[in-house]
Amino acid sequence: MLEQIKNTATFIQDKTKFNPKVGLILGTGLGGLVNEIVIKHSLSYDTIPNFPVSTVEGHYGRLIFGILGGKNVVAMQGRFHFYEGYTIQQVTFPVRVMKFLGIKHLFVSNASGGVNPDFEIGDLMIINDHLNLITNPLIGKNIPELGPRFPDMSKAYDKNLIRLALEIASRLGIKVQQGVYCATTGPTFETPSEYKYFRIIGSDAVGMSTAPEVIVAHHMDIPVFAISIITDLGVPGKIVVVSHEEVQKVAAAAEKKMTLLIKELIQAL
Repeated sequence: MLEQIKNTATFIQDKTKFNPKVGLILGTGLGGLVNEIVIKHSLSYDTIPNFPVSTVEGHYGRLIFGILGGKNVVAMQGRFHFYEGYTIQQVTFPVRVMKFLGIKHLFVSNASGGVNPDFEIGDLMIINDHLNLITNPLIGKNIPELGPRFPDMSKAYDKNLIRLALEIASRLGIKVQQGVYCATTGPTFETPSEYKYFRIIGSDAVGMSTAPEVIVAHHMDIPVFAISIITDLGVPGKIVVVSHEEVQKVAAAAEKKMTLLIKELIQAL
């Protein structure tokens, strides 16, 4: 795997001659953040060696290089999911590559279902911890050049970035929640009993991504900031039929607030 990571990073560097300092992973319906980037280069996933290809509607499948908040960034406009049939190592492969491209921080976004009864549709939730119910991406032979065999996960989400984001949100008048993100395999949306279970074990929101990418980033000592847009509610009395199209619609409506927050946060680094 190490050789593949290095080969892919070398290919991208040769193609772009660009040195990103911040990595961005844009989730379902959240690819519009790219419109705020002064784009210098764009590579389709299917042209990048060893890269999977996005198969989910709302994930465009491009690696974007440019300037956001005065910083050099590389953005994944569309991520990969375990439920698409990829191995968990393939899902997290781009994070490994971004590390070798030189990123110093990783920002991750997603659309998720809220199970905290205090949440409302359209809320932004800053993730301060997670429950990973997807398989762990570090299973298998450890490569010391990438990170330790047993990485500590007590600070998977960077506390300084969270503090700074809360200050920025307060200054801009953006309502934010904080909470624990529960990562499941999908691709089904949850049953009422599953929503109840996720709340009982300590979740505030549930989705089908993010935790594996965060684990890999933390394995490589990359500080992470992650945020969810609450697109539906798994709260008793508020559960309705959910579709992917509805999730995309709600995410797009709330995206402007998230984009402003992330842009300001990157600028403050």
